[in-house]
Amino acid sequence: MTRVVYLHGFASSPQSGKARFFRERFAERGVDLEIPQLDEGNFQALTITGQLGVIDRAMGGSSAILMGSSLGGYLAAVYAGRHPEVERLVLLAPAFHFPQRWPERYTVEQRDRWKRQRSMPVFHYGYGREIPLGYGIVDDAESYENEPEFTQPALIIHGTRDDIVPAEVSMSYASRHPNVDLHLMESGHELTDVLNPMWELIRAFMAI
Repeated sequence: MTRVVYLHGFASSPQSGKARFFRERFAERGVDLEIPQLDEGNFQALTITGQLGVIDRAMGGSSAILMGSSLGGYLAAVYAGRHPEVERLVLLAPAFHFPQRWPERYTVEQRDRWKRQRSMPVFHYGYGREIPLGYGIVDDAESYENEPEFTQPALIIHGTRDDIVPAEVSMSYASRHPNVDLHLMESGHELTDVLNPMWELIRAFMAI
């Protein structure tokens, strides 16, 4: 039976709109979509290493297809490059170059203040309010690659109007990786206005 693990995006949760949509669609096909909470209820201590640990426990050493949205897509790619039991990947606007691009979202002054104070309030969509985020996510991310290398077949879906992770990032990646099938859609980063067309692509890719 096909096993699928879905990784939500940054400052999101297993109850996000996309996660609920895909859980329902997979259930219609008799597939139980597993959606771990990547921050384990402690957003302030969030790191790449910690989230990879959550994925590892969810996988349990068994084979599965990994799906990931935004930062979840980056995490899925990093994990797949280190774990051959991942069968294939579905990456939705994957946040490649996260270690480099994340700090660049803030001014030098903001980064310095964040580093001094060791935490900074960030809006968390899962909780619907600002939550402190520790500077550890920046320090930890420096030990990870900007472009994860994996050999499994992958479907990447990216919006042409994405202003968070430009579509060119996925276009460049796909052009150098023959195992990647890239589909561009007229949408933004969230891709919530193209859920049904995305599902048709994903269903065909997974052959379910």
